Amino acid sequence: MAQQPHTPEPPVWDPSHQGTGSAPRSAGPRSAGSDWASGGTVFAGVLMLVNGLLAVLQGIAAIAEDDVYARLGDYVYEVSLTGWGWILVILGVVVAATGAGILQGAAWARAAGILLASLSLIAQFLFLPYAPLWSMIMTAIDFFVIWALATHHPKASPRT
Repeated sequence: MAQQPHTPEPPVWDPSHQGTGSAPRSAGPRSAGSDWASGGTVFAGVLMLVNGLLAVLQGIAAIAEDDVYARLGDYVYEVSLTGWGWILVILGVVVAATGAGILQGAAWARAAGILLASLSLIAQFLFLPYAPLWSMIMTAIDFFVIWALATHHPKASPRT
């Protein structure tokens, strides 16, 4: 075979098929990091939905039976367990609704999700003496939700 000088060849693309396939992928604004954040956003929506439902159940348990959680001596942020129960029930319902909004792609849900995950994080910190392991797990989940919602920037859908 004869050696031919190497010249870069343009990509083979037939204009007659314009619009019938996808253009070659470029290293544009979408990268592996944004794919991670995109998947993380869906996961954050599911976590918020489940977290909200679990908070409702946790709140109902605190309202119904005061002996479900450990008794504390003097706690700086002491609130009656019935009060904590109502806080958790209300916060849980709103968090679950926001998680459903994130899964549906609602524009308001990302900012509301960050705000509610922050409130949930604070509530779990204050609930720490009553259920330490559960509160630490929920705090870690809230951190992830805040990260996922804050780093994902969906591209605007083209208007037709």
